[in-house]
Amino acid sequence: MAYTSSKTLTFDEFITLYGDNPRYELIDGELRDMEPTGPHEAVAGKIAGRIFVEIIHANLTWIVPKNCLIKPPAAEATALRPDVIVLDEEKLDREPFWQREPIICNGSSIKLVIEVISTNWQDDYARKVEEYALLGIPEYWIVDYRGLGGIAFIGKPKQPTFTVYQLISEQYQQQQYRLGELIRSPLLPNLQLRLDDILPRESFSSLSPLLP
Repeated sequence: MAYTSSKTLTFDEFITLYGDNPRYELIDGELRDMEPTGPHEAVAGKIAGRIFVEIIHANLTWIVPKNCLIKPPAAEATALRPDVIVLDEEKLDREPFWQREPIICNGSSIKLVIEVISTNWQDDYARKVEEYALLGIPEYWIVDYRGLGGIAFIGKPKQPTFTVYQLISEQYQQQQYRLGELIRSPLLPNLQLRLDDILPRESFSSLSPLLP
């Protein structure tokens, strides 16, 4: 994510200025421009739709809000904005901001967060893994549909990668999937999903040599 200003912001200042703008989030007082593109939003929308269908089929009391911020209690001047978030609606009455703003403070309200990787991927693969684990979020998915992440995170040769982080003993254990592979989610065990299913349409021609 691009840095947009040398001036640091408090959480309250960020909410006043950018709380309703899905383009921005705040990390340690620094404003991040998430630089969303059309293909990025297409991937996020496709995966949110797949999850929503699974929630309905399983008759779960979970929701997928259009816009939501996470305020980690242990992090000062931080407001994270996942590309997709799944909340347990039965827990939202314990959220201090929810009736006024779509802001979540308690990790127990969150079932799943998903980040779709853009050109500035470092926060998603590093800082957010730590923050989401500290919050106790059961699963965190990283959808790197263009294979942009560093070699330390997705290996070599770099290629489209879908990473599922499962929280075990307060730490995330990861499993990675490539094109053509069925993704396994302990949280949604009946989900039938491959990375191929959520690619933006224009990506198929450029990625066709990688398809099995």
